[in-house]
Amino acid sequence: MLQQKAEGFTKELDSNSEFKASNGCLENFKKRHNIAFRKLCGESASSCEEWLSELPSLLKDYKADDVFNADETGLFFQCLPNKTAAFKGEECHGGKQSKLHMTVLLAANQNDKEKLPPLMIGQSKKLRCFAKIKSFPMMYKSNQKAWMTSKTIMVIG
Repeated sequence: MLQQKAEGFTKELDSNSEFKASNGCLENFKKRHNIAFRKLCGESASSCEEWLSELPSLLKDYKADDVFNADETGLFFQCLPNKTAAFKGEECHGGKQSKLHMTVLLAANQNDKEKLPPLMIGQSKKLRCFAKIKSFPMMYKSNQKAWMTSKTIMVIG
């Protein structure tokens, strides 16, 4: 897409130009301007490895029925890419995502016999789109930023 745009701009500026936006041209441009493509954010591999080494000793006194795993994820209404062009050496710090989102928490026990209803966190106190629905197979909470908080997580406890 960038290469097509570059060729389009070249034709607009100089219709007689024989410029071809090749892969090499794009790579040289990125190198010249210190631009790299990378993931916006993610978990640190070292923190995952550390946690995995401690986990067996924490779980040894519990039955699989009593051990739950929960994870939260963002549900974005306007899908944004998980990669971006950035200057080399810059790191992602939380990645600025669309504010139009909800947070979803999913949880199940270790042997997968029990799955908790999803917990959805949005910004609106009442979701108008579900106004006529009497029973909904999930829990819904709200706060200003639609983020998981210690107060919100207590509803599943």
